Amino acid sequence: MNQDITSFLQHLIVEKGFSRNTSEAYRNDLGQFYQFFQDHNKTEVNGSSPWRLVDLELLNKYISDLRGNKGYRDTTTARKVASIKSFFGFLSENSIITEDPTESLGSPRVGRTLPKFLPEEDVTKLLDMAYRSGSNEGQRDAVIMELLYATGLRVGELVSLNMQDIDLSEAYIRCMGKGSKERIVHVYPKALEELRRYLKTSRVALLGHRRTEPSLFVNHRGERLTRQWVWTILKTYGQKAGITQNITPHTLRHSFATHLLQNGASLRHVQELLGHSSISTTQVYTHLTNGYVQKEYAKSHPRA
Repeated sequence: MNQDITSFLQHLIVEKGFSRNTSEAYRNDLGQFYQFFQDHNKTEVNGSSPWRLVDLELLNKYISDLRGNKGYRDTTTARKVASIKSFFGFLSENSIITEDPTESLGSPRVGRTLPKFLPEEDVTKLLDMAYRSGSNEGQRDAVIMELLYATGLRVGELVSLNMQDIDLSEAYIRCMGKGSKERIVHVYPKALEELRRYLKTSRVALLGHRRTEPSLFVNHRGERLTRQWVWTILKTYGQKAGITQNITPHTLRHSFATHLLQNGASLRHVQELLGHSSISTTQVYTHLTNGYVQKEYAKSHPRA
């Protein structure tokens, strides 16, 4: 891996507070571009940074290769272009290059896709199916899905939870979100009741001899659950419940936000609960709710 890319990735984590997963996505994107650059660069580099040899023509060739030969969708191509722009901005700011070749670089126009969510009755079916299991794993799985829907947590935030992050008496969870931003999420009584039951019985049984394990959610070996495991759990119970829609952890996060708005929560409140830094990110959910904008207008305008 090129040293400048390594320095940029460290900058993202240490100074920008990006997560390891986001940093890894940048690593993959920039590594792919670096390979393309090496394959197409015929000029010998003597001492100075090789990135000064990158020009707009090469960048446009790369975009054409992504969309043509590689067959990437516009959304994926746009993300890779954004990674390159961020990287060259970093090189320019640190005087590693004198001119930023990405300043006039175009990118595929990507429309905002609407989040997919479950109707309330499908959420109920999903949770009921998990609770029916009766096993320690089933109780754990049900609590995971209940908490995802109760709090709107991202899957990375959920699997990172430790025992010390839970306050049962005050009914809240402390989680670390994107950019290392801490936030408090509240838990409704049903989810709190099931969480208590899981902690008292199922988690103890799953831990076995690993009594010092700090993770809130553990597998049958008493080790922290992974993100992939949670994805598998949701897919499995979705199929068992007869739900045809593909269900991911983010589906429950989208359902959480959408149902709150449908039932009268304010956009600012939902923004805070989701941990969005900008309300523009939260506004996409207003397109999913029946008459949300019209209701807000009717409630707020003095002559409505």
